[in-house]
Amino acid sequence: MITKFIKLLTSNERGASAIEMGLLCALLVIAMMAGLESFANENGNQWNTVSGALANASTP
Repeated sequence: MITKFIKLLTSNERGASAIEMGLLCALLVIAMMAGLESFANENGNQWNTVSGALANASTP
């Protein structure tokens, strides 16, 4: 009975596609977060440069 159950579990591949898709989605989200973090840092640096230039330009 146990061997029959184990054979049934190993032959059933219906959930494998869902797990693969879930792993791909998780990898995509991690890559997107890393890219957005890099973009946010560069964007913040750019605005700090603009702010500094404006502060220097407005002082007589």
